[in-house]
Amino acid sequence: MTPTEWPAPAKLNLFLHICGRRPDGYHLLQTVFQLLDYGDTLRFTPRSDGVIRRVNELPGIPEDDDLCVRAARLLQRTAACPLGVDIHIEKRLPIGGGLGGGSSDAATTLVALNRLWRLGYDVDTLSRLGLQLGADVPVFVRGLSSWGESIGEVLSPVELGSPWYVVVSPEVQVSTRRVFTAAELTRDTPPITMSAFRAGRVRNDCEPVVRQLYPEVAQALDWLVQFGDARLTGTGGCVFAAFDSERQARAVCEQAPPPWRAFVARGVDVSPLRRMAERLAA
Repeated sequence: MTPTEWPAPAKLNLFLHICGRRPDGYHLLQTVFQLLDYGDTLRFTPRSDGVIRRVNELPGIPEDDDLCVRAARLLQRTAACPLGVDIHIEKRLPIGGGLGGGSSDAATTLVALNRLWRLGYDVDTLSRLGLQLGADVPVFVRGLSSWGESIGEVLSPVELGSPWYVVVSPEVQVSTRRVFTAAELTRDTPPITMSAFRAGRVRNDCEPVVRQLYPEVAQALDWLVQFGDARLTGTGGCVFAAFDSERQARAVCEQAPPPWRAFVARGVDVSPLRRMAERLAA
């Protein structure tokens, strides 16, 4: 029997370089997506009447704007599927935190409903559908930590090991649009190679802008840097640092001052969603 409860894991951007801008306004990026063993949980109850609905409230996210609902409707329309679904989202990931929560939820919806509705689409097809919803959706559909280029959707799997991370949310919702439209944002970083990433010659081009626009994020970075190499993920507002052991990470996590939220997660090369999909397909 196909499970109805599915994981929607978080990601970290281990660096983020903005290398240019396309004529359509999208920025050309280089990044590494580190997937985590921590995230949201989605529950799906198939319906025979074709109705798609979210059955729980999420503050600040109207149902019709929810990427999960949009993903389900896109899949239903593409497949001309007569079935529907009730979707319950157990949110752990902060909204506007740079952890990819909405994109991951959408990817999980595509992967889960592809199976629950018995559509038989392959991962490439689901990734193409996901790209219509957002540039970060394909990496979650594929479920592999990856080097990302273009607008983030050109992906090459990378092995990153399994470091432990402390992730701190300063409880501020960062507007990606506000960051990417800022006049002072660096948009001409030269492209790098994987060897430069491995050597640590990387940064997050969004960090100076986010620090200026969101002082709460600057404070979180300045606090976390006393314990390790503190970085911004995506456009934030979450920040993170890597540690060699779970014990070290939890010791730092416990010191995070209120009202910040903090959690410990482990990096994974293969996401919980992909492992679940592979297990069901075996």
